Amino acid sequence: MNQPTILLVDDDPGLLQLLEIRLESFGYATLCAASGDAALRLLEKNTVHALVSDLRMQPMDGLELFEKVCERWPSIPVIMITAHGTIREAVDATMKGVFSFLTKPVDPSELQSVLKKAIDLRAGGEHRKSAEDTRLLTRSARMFEVLEQAGLYAESEANILITGESGTGKELLAEFIHTYSARSEAPFVAINCSAIPSELLESELFGHTKGAFTGANRDRQGLFASADGGTLLLDEIGDMPLPLQAKLLRVLQEGQLRPLGAREQIDIDIRVISATHVDLDASIGEGAFREDLYYRLNVVSLHIPPLRERLEDIPILAEHFLRDIARRGNKQERVLSPQALELLLGYQWPGNVRQLQNVMERLFALCRGPVIPESLVQQALPLDTGPRVRSFNDARRDFERQYLTQLLAVTKGNMTQAAELADRNRSDLHKLVKRHEINPSAFRNRGGENN
Repeated sequence: MNQPTILLVDDDPGLLQLLEIRLESFGYATLCAASGDAALRLLEKNTVHALVSDLRMQPMDGLELFEKVCERWPSIPVIMITAHGTIREAVDATMKGVFSFLTKPVDPSELQSVLKKAIDLRAGGEHRKSAEDTRLLTRSARMFEVLEQAGLYAESEANILITGESGTGKELLAEFIHTYSARSEAPFVAINCSAIPSELLESELFGHTKGAFTGANRDRQGLFASADGGTLLLDEIGDMPLPLQAKLLRVLQEGQLRPLGAREQIDIDIRVISATHVDLDASIGEGAFREDLYYRLNVVSLHIPPLRERLEDIPILAEHFLRDIARRGNKQERVLSPQALELLLGYQWPGNVRQLQNVMERLFALCRGPVIPESLVQQALPLDTGPRVRSFNDARRDFERQYLTQLLAVTKGNMTQAAELADRNRSDLHKLVKRHEINPSAFRNRGGENN
């Protein structure tokens, strides 16, 4: 990746120059603007990887600038800096989708850390080894937590279980983990356990010798052996037949396998990542999944939230898919009208990111001009699951979790301060955080203390 470019926006010339010197010492290229309008003009002509703006400016303040940037360049992470804003103001800013909120005087190490994180997870993932796959683009605080945890887990050799609804990107997350692991130079092999007939699945996994069964005309290497030294993804592991689960458990315990028809064991060295959209705890209770295998696979776990719980990701993903379609077909780019985007934001997305990509393909094919209108979106969305109002309880639950996550991000995991800001009893806040499965310690790396 070339030297990242940061756009700095501040109406104080002295502070602007100080930020410029500091960021250039970090190794970034910089562009400077003394106003929001000047910043927008620079964005028209330059590729920018992150934007750092003062919150309090005239005549256009930082939040107004952020909203304009979101409309036209939703993949650019925006970091707000202010000497005047309260923590409540920071919560409001981050709730609107601002990547991070820093106060003056800015701590250099904190600024450097925030910028690195913003650029690492920015649209396109330009420095990733898997740069072609960008469907993990996100602005969601929940997804940032998932990716941060995935990065930590990648450094270990532990088997990982990824859960989430169909279409959320479980295979992409597995590839992300493999890419950042010590096994990244070795193969990444994925198999969908539900897509292969049960009678063929054992041969696919472990291989077979010539004559092992009718139709076995030659020796065949299984996927375990193909992934030797690397990572094997067992997608939809919950659909694996019970008899094969016992054999899989033995392979994982012994680090050896025997192809069908073979007499000798083969040593294997792989890391297993499993993924499922079903509740394995319930499957265990029903006798459909082995508990001992579950604990062997689920050393650590990651859960990808559905797209309807991270609506802030819809604009950035939709823009990415439309640009990718135009690039692949060498055609003029198309953009969504504000009314069309509003319809997408009100949709429930039962098929998640995979469905969103499919809808963008359909919209691109139907649209004859540069702007996709609301009417085409109405045609493209399935009638039986079209835009609808969520239940009050669902909306309240989603708001609670998003608010708590942003609150802890601003207070850097400090539960005492968070309780004060939320005007809640500390014990009650702990219960809410636990109910939503939020880990306050995940925010410690931002310099805060978790009380």
